[in-house]
Amino acid sequence: MDTIAIQKFTLKRYIHVLLPLFIGSIIAYLDRVNIAYAALTMNQDLQFTPEIFGMGAGIFFIGYILFEIPGAIIAEKWNPKGWLMRIMITWGIVSFFMIFITRPWHFYTLRFLLGSAEASFYPVLYASVIPRWFTLQERPKAIALMLTSLQVSAIIGSPLAGFLLDISLFGLKGWQLLFVCEAIPALLFGILLYFILSNDPMKVSWLSDKEKEYLANALSNESKQKAQHYTIWQALKDKEVLKLALIYFLWITGFWGFNYWMPTVMKELSGWSNIAIGSLFAIPMTLSLIVMVYIGYSSSQTGEKRLHGAIPLAIAAIGLGAGAFIKNPGVNMVFVCIAAIGIFGPFGVWWSYPTTFLSGAAAAGAVGLINSSGNIGGYVGPYLIGIIKNLTNSFELSFLILAGMVLISSVMMLTLKKKA
Repeated sequence: MDTIAIQKFTLKRYIHVLLPLFIGSIIAYLDRVNIAYAALTMNQDLQFTPEIFGMGAGIFFIGYILFEIPGAIIAEKWNPKGWLMRIMITWGIVSFFMIFITRPWHFYTLRFLLGSAEASFYPVLYASVIPRWFTLQERPKAIALMLTSLQVSAIIGSPLAGFLLDISLFGLKGWQLLFVCEAIPALLFGILLYFILSNDPMKVSWLSDKEKEYLANALSNESKQKAQHYTIWQALKDKEVLKLALIYFLWITGFWGFNYWMPTVMKELSGWSNIAIGSLFAIPMTLSLIVMVYIGYSSSQTGEKRLHGAIPLAIAAIGLGAGAFIKNPGVNMVFVCIAAIGIFGPFGVWWSYPTTFLSGAAAAGAVGLINSSGNIGGYVGPYLIGIIKNLTNSFELSFLILAGMVLISSVMMLTLKKKA
């Protein structure tokens, strides 16, 4: 196909595949991080200590870990879009029941169930959906564009959360309304997704026969060029996969510590209103969105992945570590922006890497393992901050630790195989 035909072909896939995944990811991220804003009033209403909140925020990832690899493999071997529908409907139901929590064990139980319900959502996107529609060269840009949903979700959700926290309706407090308003889209879109997403490019009517042939040949040639075909067990034992799992654990420990606690840190530091904090956080999310798209585009153009991941993570470490000691709210927000740019930046590049040498169920299992390792970090990061805050009455030490872990992940990313 000529250049114009390829551009039209790409646009079709963006509209029919990436856009539904983008919307689903917005809803997923809203349901993950709404707890960070709910904490601004919920913790006081329910008398939750920092340790209780940190434990509840992090326990989400324990449920996720337990069901992630099986879920990713089931989706690949059964029906990816059907599995995504199941995920979204069940997490919407659990999210709604968050309005009834009154005790710590309620909080822990529902957060665990929420993680269990959502388990394997992103691995299915990375390993089972996108590789069916996009070539290896296209994936960094495609994944980066899809994952701008994380920042778009925050840009939409942060001001919304700040607004909802200060109102009450139908006998529900603001933090309860927040859970309701972010559960309904998951339920509705989960059903819709099943009907608008296809598992097989060869069966859709919106691609021409020529486009289908072009994609099938490109994906077939890539599969033949991979060094070896892995079984699921071989993939899970592969040294490169295990290295990726460790890197992701270190990175995501900092990522979720930052995302779950930063609104509370800024509130304590500045005394700004809930709606002001929610609105201001749209700034670092917008900046990080722009940088993440650029990194994904640059990686797709050059084929280089290691530096495109390592450099942003080093920048994130600077933002997290230096920002911990800045007490002026305005200056601190600058370091929040630096941290956000670095910690979100590599996602598109990162999730294109496992499918450079894995495919099918092996890729699904490996991506599940890597994501599960990150989810352990998702438990460790928020809970660690809560414990250290209780002990020291300060966030400085905990954010220094997170910065160190992110910096180590940056250095380790440079050790990945040169072909990436």
